[in-house]
Amino acid sequence: MTLAVILFAATYICLIAFPKVRAYIALVSAALFVASGILPAGKLMSSIDWNVILMLFGTMGIVALFVDSKMPALLADMILDKTPDVRSAIIALSLFAAIISAFVDNVATVLMVAPVALDISKKLKISPVTPIISIAISSNLQGAATLVGDTTSILLAGYAEMDFLDFFFYEKRPGLFFVVQIGAAVSALMLFYLFRKQRQPIYTGERTVVKDYVPTVIIVLTVLLLILASFLPDRPQNLNGFICAVLFLIGLICELIKKRFAFIKASFKEIDYFTLLLLAGLFIVIAGITEAGVIAEVSRIFVSISNNNVFAMYSLLVWASVIFSAFIDNIPYVAAMLPVTAGISQIMGINPTVLYFGLLAGATLGGNLTPIGASANIAGLGILRKEGYEASAREFMKISVPFTFSAVLTGYILIWLSWGI
Repeated sequence: MTLAVILFAATYICLIAFPKVRAYIALVSAALFVASGILPAGKLMSSIDWNVILMLFGTMGIVALFVDSKMPALLADMILDKTPDVRSAIIALSLFAAIISAFVDNVATVLMVAPVALDISKKLKISPVTPIISIAISSNLQGAATLVGDTTSILLAGYAEMDFLDFFFYEKRPGLFFVVQIGAAVSALMLFYLFRKQRQPIYTGERTVVKDYVPTVIIVLTVLLLILASFLPDRPQNLNGFICAVLFLIGLICELIKKRFAFIKASFKEIDYFTLLLLAGLFIVIAGITEAGVIAEVSRIFVSISNNNVFAMYSLLVWASVIFSAFIDNIPYVAAMLPVTAGISQIMGINPTVLYFGLLAGATLGGNLTPIGASANIAGLGILRKEGYEASAREFMKISVPFTFSAVLTGYILIWLSWGI
């Protein structure tokens, strides 16, 4: 067990210290776990959740097709036609980004909506910093709303064997979707207050022209088929991943028919292979520390700290997740904490749902606190940098801190009322 703890600690320290090579660190660590005999070689392939890997691969590709079709930009234009001033426009764009992000990757959502915010800012001769930050943090908020909203949601669904509809209603109670929506409403009111002085009138130009409606059909089909698959009593283990991957390939075939060979190549480049390799390595590492008994021991320590009190344990998990995710990527954090959470629930003899949901809410929303806490934040600031704007950490957190705490506190209360009592 000692060697497993040392390897895992070294892996996590390196993941934090060297974010640009995280995937390689995870893969090297995975190889060491197998080479040292901590994880038997025969369990190597089965320790990787291929359903999660395939789902991510497929949805990343589908999003690339969707963005290229210009449909998201058209939807944004339609919303902006109804907004009277800058404050309303920023909040409308933020809510629009949030809605898309419930079904599309957070970073892709920022890339879709940010150009619209930039265009509006240029027309009104205002800084785009505030709109872009609002779009980024709103995208992160909705990541926990649905199964396909964020990598962390996909991780939870794979680990807890949840399907698409379970995020709406789970065990005859309202699921995370409704918790997130109420949190989004509260945080939107916070944005409304923060931007109360930005009342300049707004004017929109010509609407974006959609080039192709096939990607829109494909993304709608993805959601519908994931819903239908959830009703199958004995569905194959990797069915969700298979659905996403096949629909992406269908989209590529449509592009092939149109002879858009350059875009087919470009769409494969849009897939984040770095994250896929990172997850594969982390799955193996976590299987290794589980095999060594580390997860069980950490679970016992957590229970001891909380004095075997469920509410104390839940509170510790939520707020620790918020703090950790503000400074480290929530993907490896959630991947590592899911088995710990399951172990805690088993020791305490409770339904793990309240802890699972608390973990996901804290880790997903906690990334909003700082500029480096989530990939969507980094992407948004990168867009601003290209436009010649530098947003300081203080400027970012002036918006993100009240937004995040209002959303987290709302979710913290609602999850406990629904699942803790």
